[in-house]
Amino acid sequence: MSGPERPSSSPETRGDPAATGSVVPIGFRERPAAILLLLVLPLASAQPSIKVQMRTQSGAKVVDLPLERYVAAVLAGESGMFQSPEALKAMAVAARTYAVRLRGRHAAEGFDFCDTTHCQRIQLDGIGARLEAAAAETAGELLWYQGKPAFTPYTRDCGGRTEDAAAIWPDLAAPYLKSREDPYCARRGSSAWQWSAEPKRILQSLHDSALRAPGDLDRIAILGRTPSGRASTLVLTGASGSVRISADSFRFAVGRELGWNTLRSDRYQVRASNGRIAFEGSGSGHGVGLCQLGAEQMGADGRSYRDILAFYYPGTVVGLTGRGLSWQRLSGDSLAMLTTQPDQDRAVLAAAERIERGIAQRTHWPVPPNLELRVYPDLDTFRNATGEPGWVAAHTEGRRIHLQPATLLRAKGALETTLAHELDHAFVESQASAAIPLWFREGLAAFLQAGRGTGAARIPTDADLRQTADADRARRAYAQAQAQVGALVQRYGETVVLGWVKRGLPAEVANASTSQAAPKSK
Repeated sequence: MSGPERPSSSPETRGDPAATGSVVPIGFRERPAAILLLLVLPLASAQPSIKVQMRTQSGAKVVDLPLERYVAAVLAGESGMFQSPEALKAMAVAARTYAVRLRGRHAAEGFDFCDTTHCQRIQLDGIGARLEAAAAETAGELLWYQGKPAFTPYTRDCGGRTEDAAAIWPDLAAPYLKSREDPYCARRGSSAWQWSAEPKRILQSLHDSALRAPGDLDRIAILGRTPSGRASTLVLTGASGSVRISADSFRFAVGRELGWNTLRSDRYQVRASNGRIAFEGSGSGHGVGLCQLGAEQMGADGRSYRDILAFYYPGTVVGLTGRGLSWQRLSGDSLAMLTTQPDQDRAVLAAAERIERGIAQRTHWPVPPNLELRVYPDLDTFRNATGEPGWVAAHTEGRRIHLQPATLLRAKGALETTLAHELDHAFVESQASAAIPLWFREGLAAFLQAGRGTGAARIPTDADLRQTADADRARRAYAQAQAQVGALVQRYGETVVLGWVKRGLPAEVANASTSQAAPKSK
């Protein structure tokens, strides 16, 4: 059963405590140095993370996955059989949008998503280069509708006609999720199926799911169908009477108890035959949204992933933000900037290149190639594109720096310090060996931008550095890393410490790091 089969009754994105649009918390004027650290603290740590409950032989555990790693794991779990690179990329955008829209679905249980098709099935050990590439080539892209992430369910096989979301989830009716003919699925060869079972097995599956059913079962009739022709309401009849039941609930009960390859969809006919209940149908899954079989055919026909998404979610927009923004590219000597307000933001590019030259002169490192600075026009689009809370001023992925509105940062006196911190990170990451720990990378970037700082010199945990739920906890962790690097510079000298970035930390520092760091929860 591919794709998220049953979203919660009111799926929404996780609540944002920074809804006021303020970039800095109370206290900015009194403690500018500390707040500056708070502004830039999670910038290069990682992509937004997703908390997933994983089922293992030893029990369930919650793991933090960077967003793009989560997307690749969903591709492995939901569409690893795809042959078309464009279909894979379409799935990556759909899976990412689903995650952003419904993030926090299991918040009451302490995680965002489970690892099953109740949310999105993930398979970490199935991730390969092809799936990583599909995620990377669409990194950060979402499907948007009226300025918000769209609801993007998908299904294995729509049987030649997609379903209307309102027929399955009335509170999720959307213009882009209406029923429509799918010639691509039909051309691919939508699979017909047959299944039959003894009435007592069907009744037992309903009882196990706590659904109403007659005492015995002679026949099942389809009382109502959706606009796409799928069964919506069934009547179960026996000598003891009749009971009405939702076809969707019936299919889930049968699937849970008797296997998901039994009653594959609600697109079927049903009859009683030789003491059994027989179903004949086509398709697989709920039928709403992107049909994986049809997407694969579109890719085989040479259609792009954007074409595929436009067909299955008509009226939505693919992009990093949902306002239909018209990005304009400004190119400097060593840095490119994307902005919607080129005249207003042109000075940002000049400032960034000036800061770049200063970092290169200080560190004697070359300017990293292909750096891109993306300046957002408002706080909402920045937060939607990055998944960061409003108190994070910027977010860096690889060689792309996402920046809150320049006017907002400039008004707070934090524009150049934020640029400096991000560019320091870009330089550090361009030189760092794989063995350099996170605390050193973060601490060195903060030290290069603002010196030793006022925090206590110690090595924070990776978990404290990566999390974005608790601003105070993150601020302390980054201040500790900054002060720790400052202490190392005081002892060994800046030139020596900068040399460690490529060579790795010396044994006495690495050993101290290992002994001081808290043991991992894993």
